[in-house]
Amino acid sequence: MPPRHHRALQHLRTVDPRFGALIERVGACALTRERRGTNFQAVARSIVYQQLSGKAAATIHGRFCALFADGTPTAAPLLRLSDASLRGAGLSGQKTRYLRDLAAQTAAGSVPIETLDALSDEEVIRALTTVKGVGRWTAQMFLMFRLGRPDVLPELDLGVQRGVQRLLGLRRLPPPKRVVTAGVRWAPYRTVASWYLWRLADERVVS
Repeated sequence: MPPRHHRALQHLRTVDPRFGALIERVGACALTRERRGTNFQAVARSIVYQQLSGKAAATIHGRFCALFADGTPTAAPLLRLSDASLRGAGLSGQKTRYLRDLAAQTAAGSVPIETLDALSDEEVIRALTTVKGVGRWTAQMFLMFRLGRPDVLPELDLGVQRGVQRLLGLRRLPPPKRVVTAGVRWAPYRTVASWYLWRLADERVVS
C-alpha cells in the first residue's frame, strides 16, 4: 500500500471512529492510479464508457482504438476519422460529437490535456468540463484514478452518497451538499475515504 494510504487510514480512524470500524471490516485500501497511456486516451476512454456496462464498453472501446494506426487514439487522427467510421465502431452520434470536441480542443490547445497534472484540482475540473460530454463527475474520476489526487470527494456519485448514508445512519440518501459537509473532516484524504464509501455502498448487510 502506498505510504500515503497508511497516513490516510490513520487520519480517518482518528477523526471519525465510524471509519475506523469500516476500515477494519473492509481491510487494506486497494486504490491505485492508472498510469498507462496518455491523459487524452484516459478522457476519451471515459467518454466511450459512459452509460455502458463494462463488457459492452470494453468491446466498443477496443473497436475505437483499432481505428488508429498504432491502436493509440490521438487528437489529429481522430479529427480525420469519418463519422461513419466512428459509428461503425459502435459509438453513438452523441459520443462521436463528444470525442470530436475533445480532439478539437486538444488540437487547438484550449484544453492543456497532457499538462493537467500541473493544475490544481479545481483548475483540472474547469478545464475538462469545457469538453462536451465531460461533467464534474468525470473530471473527478480523472483526478482520482488518473492523476492520483488524494483529496477528491465525488459528491455527485451515487455510490458515495449511499456510502455516506450508511456510514452516518441516515434514513434518506444525502444530497451532494450534505456529502460535502460530511466529508470536511476526512480532508485531506477524501479520495481514500471515497474508496471505502464505495465498498460500504456495495455491502448487502452493514454490521
